[in-house]
Amino acid sequence: MLLVTTLLALTLSGTPQQAQPQPPSAADPHEQKAEAKKPPTPAHTGVRELLADLVADLQHIPSRRNFSVLALGGGLAAAAHPVDRTFNARLRSHYDGVNTAFAAGKYVGNTPEQVAMSVGTYAFGRIRHQPKVSHLGMDLLQAQIMSEILVQPLKLATRRQRPDLSNRQSFPSGHASVTFAAATVIERHLGWRKSVLGYTIASYVAASRLHDNRTT
Repeated sequence: MLLVTTLLALTLSGTPQQAQPQPPSAADPHEQKAEAKKPPTPAHTGVRELLADLVADLQHIPSRRNFSVLALGGGLAAAAHPVDRTFNARLRSHYDGVNTAFAAGKYVGNTPEQVAMSVGTYAFGRIRHQPKVSHLGMDLLQAQIMSEILVQPLKLATRRQRPDLSNRQSFPSGHASVTFAAATVIERHLGWRKSVLGYTIASYVAASRLHDNRTT
């Protein structure tokens, strides 16, 4: 799941976007450096721009950098494979308090809920004429689409059986991938400090899938 998110982050970071001129700032060098890493706000954030960015992202997937990450992540996944089931068994619990604490994970990381929050962010930015907000919402949607494009073929290729034997779509975890992808977009737009909550939620969702015996 982290491999898919890393590939997604690298792909999104390589997408060319139209930048708007930024006024000079009197902020300190650290703030200026953080601002320079943020994606420039495009002149428009409509459906046409979303589709154009998706096409550009697909074109950036085959790259030496992405293949290097794929090789590294695949090697680590293969190395961890022998201890997957025993490690997963240790995370399961029969205590009601623990079960209740992890219960929300399957909803927080579910694609419809993630899409709804992204559409809400996008709509708010468009209605209130706040381009940075609508750009954030657009990139969240873009990340979720790209996550599905990467995850679903891998699920069909690996055919990894879920620990609860419900189906063969265990690896990689869609819930974990989409929430880590969203956290990565937040980090790119708002900086790492404001993304800590996003990555914490994504880690919680990933742990909940192990606890629920839905992924390995």
